Amino acid sequence: MGETTPTEAMVAEVMAELAALEDPKTREVNKKHGDDHGVHLSKLRALAKRLKTQQELACQLWKTDDTAARLLAILICRPKAFERDELDVMLREARTPKVHDWLVTYVVKKNPHSEELRLAWSADPDPVVASAGWALTTERVTKKPEGLDLAGLLDVIEAQMKDAPDRLQWAMNHCLAQIGIEHAEHRARAIDIGERLKVLRDYPTSPGCTSPFAPIWITEMVRRQHEK
Repeated sequence: MGETTPTEAMVAEVMAELAALEDPKTREVNKKHGDDHGVHLSKLRALAKRLKTQQELACQLWKTDDTAARLLAILICRPKAFERDELDVMLREARTPKVHDWLVTYVVKKNPHSEELRLAWSADPDPVVASAGWALTTERVTKKPEGLDLAGLLDVIEAQMKDAPDRLQWAMNHCLAQIGIEHAEHRARAIDIGERLKVLRDYPTSPGCTSPFAPIWITEMVRRQHEK
């Protein structure tokens, strides 16, 4: 038998620690959102803070295919260290919502290949992959809209959002809302599309939270901006 490398030993140690943090109640709550892990996110973040950035360990944790380990890997990796194709493979492997969202938010958005991946993923036939493309588009709508065809994006949303699968529909709806919130010249049309398609109109919203129904979301966020 070959000797265990320091990284392998570290992976075993971290996996044991994650197993010890497992909480059945947390797992039950996560299960409702399609996530299969039972580690409270605050404890996961505390562990990541202690481990600091470790790219090699992050890559090995990702390979375990364990959801909690992958979330930890995302927190301790170096986002700019990944090649375009590596991120493409990782996104396709990330089938639970939390891993998918964190990978896009914490890694892909900070990677130099993010624009290239945004364009490729947006056109992908897999709706979960396409939802990542839309998430990256929403980021650009908000932070770097120069060069984006906002009217064209609204055309696509108007034509496809109503019948899109859940994750893709959610991502398109977020993009619709951000166009309406950030770009006054497109606001009336964004609200009109939301009113007509009625996507997420009846989504249960907790007290104090804003509804994800685009017309309500847009109106509320614009009101808050004016109050500042």
